[in-house]
Amino acid sequence: MASPPAMSLPRLISGLSEIASNHDALICDVWGVVHDGHRHHPAAAEALTRFRETHGPVILLTNAPRVPAEVAAQCASYGLPSDCYDAIVSSGGAARDELARRSAARTLPLHYIGPDRDLTMIEGLDVTRTDIAEADVSLAIGLRDDMTETVADYADELAAMKAKGLTMLCANPDLVVHRGTRLVYCAGSLAQAYEALGGQVIYYGKPHLPVYQAALAAAGHPKRPLAVGDGLLTDIKGANAAGLEVLFIADGVHGEDIAPYTDEHMAALFSRFGAAAGTVTRKLAW
Repeated sequence: MASPPAMSLPRLISGLSEIASNHDALICDVWGVVHDGHRHHPAAAEALTRFRETHGPVILLTNAPRVPAEVAAQCASYGLPSDCYDAIVSSGGAARDELARRSAARTLPLHYIGPDRDLTMIEGLDVTRTDIAEADVSLAIGLRDDMTETVADYADELAAMKAKGLTMLCANPDLVVHRGTRLVYCAGSLAQAYEALGGQVIYYGKPHLPVYQAALAAAGHPKRPLAVGDGLLTDIKGANAAGLEVLFIADGVHGEDIAPYTDEHMAALFSRFGAAAGTVTRKLAW
Protein backbone atom coordinates (compact mmCIF):
# COMPACT_ATOMS: atom_id res chain seq x y z
CA MET A 1 0.00 0.00 0.00
CA ALA A 2 1.37 3.42 -0.92
CA SER A 3 2.32 5.73 1.92
CA PRO A 4 0.26 8.94 2.34
CA PRO A 5 1.95 12.08 1.02
CA ALA A 6 4.22 13.84 3.47
CA MET A 7 2.67 16.82 5.27
CA SER A 8 4.12 20.12 4.05
CA LEU A 9 5.97 21.69 6.95
CA PRO A 10 6.20 25.45 7.52
CA ARG A 11 9.51 27.15 8.22
CA LEU A 12 9.88 28.50 11.78
CA ILE A 13 11.72 31.83 11.73
CA SER A 14 12.91 34.21 14.44
CA GLY A 15 12.02 37.44 12.65
CA LEU A 16 10.70 39.15 9.54
CA SER A 17 14.24 40.04 8.44
CA GLU A 18 14.80 36.41 7.41
CA ILE A 19 12.22 36.65 4.60
CA ALA A 20 11.69 40.39 4.02
CA SER A 21 13.84 40.52 0.89
CA ASN A 22 11.47 38.06 -0.81
CA HIS A 23 8.57 40.53 -0.65
CA ASP A 24 7.64 43.99 -1.86
CA ALA A 25 4.64 44.73 0.41
CA LEU A 26 3.12 43.65 3.71
CA ILE A 27 -0.60 43.12 4.26
CA CYS A 28 -0.58 42.99 8.05
CA ASP A 29 -3.28 42.19 10.60
CA VAL A 30 -3.64 44.60 13.50
CA TRP A 31 -5.26 43.21 16.66
CA GLY A 32 -3.11 40.43 18.09
CA VAL A 33 -0.17 41.29 15.82
CA VAL A 34 0.65 44.97 16.32
CA HIS A 35 -1.41 45.60 19.48
CA ASP A 36 -3.38 43.66 22.09
CA GLY A 37 -6.29 46.03 22.62
CA HIS A 38 -4.45 47.95 25.33
CA ARG A 39 -0.97 48.75 24.04
CA HIS A 40 1.07 48.31 20.91
CA HIS A 41 3.88 45.79 20.51
CA PRO A 42 7.12 47.79 20.03
CA ALA A 43 8.91 44.89 18.30
CA ALA A 44 6.10 44.69 15.74
CA ALA A 45 6.21 48.44 15.11
CA GLU A 46 9.97 48.21 14.56
CA ALA A 47 9.52 45.32 12.12
CA LEU A 48 6.93 47.23 10.10
CA THR A 49 9.09 50.36 10.06
CA ARG A 50 12.19 48.53 8.88
CA PHE A 51 10.29 46.67 6.18
CA ARG A 52 8.71 49.90 4.98
CA GLU A 53 12.07 51.69 4.86
CA THR A 54 13.82 49.07 2.74
CA HIS A 55 11.33 46.79 0.99
CA GLY A 56 7.90 48.29 0.28
CA PRO A 57 4.58 49.57 1.61
CA VAL A 58 2.85 48.31 4.73
CA ILE A 59 -0.94 48.08 4.69
CA LEU A 60 -2.75 47.36 7.94
CA LEU A 61 -5.75 45.15 7.17
CA THR A 62 -8.18 44.82 10.04
CA ASN A 63 -11.57 43.40 10.81
CA ALA A 64 -12.18 46.30 13.18
CA PRO A 65 -15.77 47.51 12.71
CA ARG A 66 -14.58 51.11 12.34
CA VAL A 67 -13.62 53.34 9.45
CA PRO A 68 -9.86 53.64 8.79
CA ALA A 69 -9.50 57.06 10.44
CA GLU A 70 -10.93 55.70 13.68
CA VAL A 71 -8.67 52.65 13.51
CA ALA A 72 -5.68 54.97 13.08
CA ALA A 73 -6.75 57.02 16.10
CA GLN A 74 -7.20 53.86 18.17
CA CYS A 75 -3.77 52.54 17.15
CA ALA A 76 -2.22 55.90 18.06
CA SER A 77 -3.87 55.75 21.49
CA TYR A 78 -2.11 52.42 22.02
CA GLY A 79 1.21 54.04 21.13
CA LEU A 80 1.63 52.67 17.59
CA PRO A 81 3.78 55.07 15.55
CA SER A 82 1.94 56.38 12.51
CA ASP A 83 5.07 56.12 10.35
CA CYS A 84 5.24 52.32 10.56
CA TYR A 85 2.46 51.85 7.97
CA ASP A 86 1.21 53.46 4.76
CA ALA A 87 -2.55 52.89 4.87
CA ILE A 88 -5.34 51.12 6.74
CA VAL A 89 -8.07 49.02 5.14
CA SER A 90 -10.89 48.01 7.49
CA SER A 91 -14.00 45.87 7.40
CA GLY A 92 -15.82 48.75 9.06
CA GLY A 93 -14.95 51.02 6.15
CA ALA A 94 -16.28 48.45 3.70
CA ALA A 95 -19.51 48.04 5.70
CA ARG A 96 -20.03 51.80 5.85
CA ASP A 97 -19.63 51.99 2.08
CA GLU A 98 -22.42 49.41 1.76
CA LEU A 99 -24.69 51.36 4.14
CA ALA A 100 -24.03 54.51 2.11
CA ARG A 101 -25.08 52.67 -1.05
CA ARG A 102 -28.26 51.30 0.54
CA SER A 103 -29.25 54.71 1.94
CA ALA A 104 -28.42 56.78 -1.15
CA ALA A 105 -32.00 56.89 -2.46
CA ARG A 106 -34.00 56.85 0.78
CA THR A 107 -33.70 56.70 4.55
CA LEU A 108 -32.59 53.23 5.60
CA PRO A 109 -34.28 51.77 8.72
CA LEU A 110 -31.54 49.83 10.53
CA HIS A 111 -31.45 47.43 13.45
CA TYR A 112 -28.11 48.08 15.18
CA ILE A 113 -26.20 45.54 17.28
CA GLY A 114 -23.16 46.95 18.99
CA PRO A 115 -21.87 49.37 21.61
CA ASP A 116 -22.83 53.03 21.47
CA ARG A 117 -19.16 53.99 21.05
CA ASP A 118 -19.27 52.56 17.52
CA LEU A 119 -22.31 54.52 16.35
CA THR A 120 -19.89 56.71 14.40
CA MET A 121 -20.18 53.96 11.78
CA ILE A 122 -23.54 55.41 10.68
CA GLU A 123 -22.96 59.11 11.42
CA GLY A 124 -23.55 61.29 8.40
CA LEU A 125 -25.56 58.62 6.57
CA ASP A 126 -29.30 58.70 5.85
CA VAL A 127 -29.87 55.87 8.33
CA THR A 128 -32.29 55.68 11.22
CA ARG A 129 -32.06 53.16 14.07
CA THR A 130 -35.21 51.11 14.58
CA ASP A 131 -36.32 47.98 16.33
CA ILE A 132 -36.42 44.68 14.49
CA ALA A 133 -40.04 45.01 13.36
CA GLU A 134 -39.40 48.23 11.41
CA ALA A 135 -35.91 47.46 10.14
CA ASP A 136 -34.92 46.67 6.56
CA VAL A 137 -31.51 45.33 7.54
CA SER A 138 -29.39 44.66 10.62
CA LEU A 139 -25.83 45.87 11.23
CA ALA A 140 -23.69 43.82 13.63
CA ILE A 141 -20.70 45.73 14.97
CA GLY A 142 -20.17 43.49 17.98
CA LEU A 143 -21.67 42.64 21.33
CA ARG A 144 -23.08 45.61 23.19
CA ASP A 145 -20.97 44.75 26.24
CA ASP A 146 -18.37 42.20 25.23
CA MET A 147 -16.80 42.17 28.69
CA THR A 148 -19.93 40.67 30.27
CA GLU A 149 -22.05 39.21 27.45
CA THR A 150 -21.79 36.05 25.35
CA VAL A 151 -23.48 35.03 22.11
CA ALA A 152 -26.10 33.13 24.14
CA ASP A 153 -27.42 36.47 25.42
CA TYR A 154 -28.56 37.27 21.86
CA ALA A 155 -30.54 34.09 21.19
CA ASP A 156 -33.99 35.72 21.36
CA GLU A 157 -32.87 38.75 19.35
CA LEU A 158 -31.40 36.62 16.59
CA ALA A 159 -34.52 34.47 16.50
CA ALA A 160 -36.68 37.59 16.09
CA MET A 161 -34.42 38.82 13.28
CA LYS A 162 -34.75 35.47 11.53
CA ALA A 163 -38.54 35.58 11.88
CA LYS A 164 -38.54 39.05 10.24
CA GLY A 165 -36.19 37.81 7.50
CA LEU A 166 -33.55 40.48 8.15
CA THR A 167 -30.17 40.27 6.46
CA MET A 168 -27.31 40.84 8.87
CA LEU A 169 -24.40 43.00 7.67
CA CYS A 170 -21.43 41.80 9.71
CA ALA A 171 -18.87 44.56 10.08
CA ASN A 172 -16.35 42.37 11.93
CA PRO A 173 -16.05 38.72 10.83
CA ASP A 174 -13.67 37.89 13.71
CA LEU A 175 -15.11 35.31 16.09
CA VAL A 176 -13.05 36.24 19.15
CA VAL A 177 -10.20 38.60 19.98
CA HIS A 178 -7.86 39.18 22.89
CA ARG A 179 -8.41 42.33 24.93
CA GLY A 180 -5.27 42.29 27.02
CA THR A 181 -5.25 38.73 28.36
CA ARG A 182 -9.02 38.24 28.06
CA LEU A 183 -10.75 36.57 25.12
CA VAL A 184 -13.97 38.33 24.07
CA TYR A 185 -16.59 37.60 21.41
CA CYS A 186 -16.82 39.62 18.18
CA ALA A 187 -19.58 40.20 15.63
CA GLY A 188 -18.45 37.17 13.65
CA SER A 189 -19.68 34.94 16.48
CA LEU A 190 -23.11 36.58 16.31
CA ALA A 191 -23.13 36.13 12.53
CA GLN A 192 -22.16 32.48 12.87
CA ALA A 193 -25.03 31.91 15.32
CA TYR A 194 -27.42 33.73 12.98
CA GLU A 195 -26.40 31.56 10.05
CA ALA A 196 -26.98 28.49 12.22
CA LEU A 197 -30.59 29.67 12.55
CA GLY A 198 -30.84 29.97 8.77
CA GLY A 199 -30.37 33.73 8.70
CA GLN A 200 -28.63 35.51 5.83
CA VAL A 201 -25.31 37.23 6.57
CA ILE A 202 -23.15 39.46 4.39
CA TYR A 203 -19.59 39.69 5.71
CA TYR A 204 -17.22 42.63 5.30
CA GLY A 205 -13.58 41.84 6.00
CA LYS A 206 -11.31 38.83 6.25
CA PRO A 207 -11.40 36.05 5.06
CA HIS A 208 -13.49 37.41 2.19
CA LEU A 209 -11.69 38.32 -1.03
CA PRO A 210 -12.91 41.92 -1.66
CA VAL A 211 -11.11 43.32 1.38
CA TYR A 212 -7.85 41.71 0.23
CA GLN A 213 -8.31 43.24 -3.21
CA ALA A 214 -8.75 46.63 -1.54
CA ALA A 215 -5.60 46.11 0.53
CA LEU A 216 -3.55 45.10 -2.51
CA ALA A 217 -4.83 48.14 -4.40
CA ALA A 218 -3.80 50.36 -1.47
CA ALA A 219 -0.32 48.79 -1.71
CA GLY A 220 -0.08 49.63 -5.42
CA HIS A 221 -0.74 46.08 -6.66
CA PRO A 222 2.58 44.57 -5.52
CA LYS A 223 4.08 41.53 -7.25
CA ARG A 224 5.33 39.70 -4.13
CA PRO A 225 3.13 40.65 -1.16
CA LEU A 226 3.27 38.89 2.20
CA ALA A 227 0.23 38.53 4.45
CA VAL A 228 0.89 38.57 8.20
CA GLY A 229 -1.72 37.46 10.70
CA ASP A 230 -2.64 35.38 13.74
CA GLY A 231 -6.20 34.24 12.96
CA LEU A 232 -6.30 30.97 11.04
CA LEU A 233 -9.96 31.26 10.03
CA THR A 234 -9.72 34.93 9.01
CA ASP A 235 -6.19 36.19 8.32
CA ILE A 236 -4.66 32.97 7.08
CA LYS A 237 -7.56 31.35 5.20
CA GLY A 238 -8.36 34.70 3.62
CA ALA A 239 -4.77 35.17 2.49
CA ASN A 240 -4.75 31.62 1.13
CA ALA A 241 -7.88 32.32 -0.91
CA ALA A 242 -6.32 35.54 -2.21
CA GLY A 243 -3.21 33.64 -3.30
CA LEU A 244 -0.84 35.42 -0.91
CA GLU A 245 2.21 34.02 0.83
CA VAL A 246 1.69 33.95 4.58
CA LEU A 247 3.60 34.56 7.81
CA PHE A 248 1.63 33.13 10.75
CA ILE A 249 2.00 34.78 14.17
CA ALA A 250 1.77 31.90 16.61
CA ASP A 251 1.46 33.78 19.91
CA GLY A 252 -1.80 35.45 18.88
CA VAL A 253 -5.38 34.33 19.11
CA HIS A 254 -4.34 30.64 18.82
CA GLY A 255 -1.64 30.93 21.46
CA GLU A 256 -3.09 28.17 23.62
CA ASP A 257 -2.96 25.72 20.70
CA ILE A 258 0.63 26.12 19.53
CA ALA A 259 2.44 23.86 22.02
CA PRO A 260 4.63 22.09 21.23
CA TYR A 261 6.11 24.79 19.02
CA THR A 262 7.44 22.60 16.22
CA ASP A 263 7.01 22.64 12.45
CA GLU A 264 5.15 19.32 12.65
CA HIS A 265 2.66 20.62 15.19
CA MET A 266 2.16 23.87 13.28
CA ALA A 267 1.43 21.88 10.11
CA ALA A 268 -1.09 19.75 11.99
CA LEU A 269 -2.74 22.87 13.44
CA PHE A 270 -3.02 24.43 9.99
CA SER A 271 -4.51 21.22 8.62
CA ARG A 272 -7.12 21.18 11.38
CA PHE A 273 -8.29 24.65 10.34
CA GLY A 274 -7.97 24.05 6.60
CA ALA A 275 -5.31 26.76 6.34
CA ALA A 276 -1.67 26.99 5.24
CA ALA A 277 1.32 29.22 5.99
CA GLY A 278 4.82 28.96 4.60
CA THR A 279 6.49 30.60 7.58
CA VAL A 280 5.76 30.92 11.29
CA THR A 281 7.13 33.10 14.06
CA ARG A 282 6.09 33.48 17.69
CA LYS A 283 5.53 37.24 17.44
CA LEU A 284 6.10 39.89 14.79
CA ALA A 285 9.63 41.22 15.16
CA TRP A 286 12.46 42.15 12.84
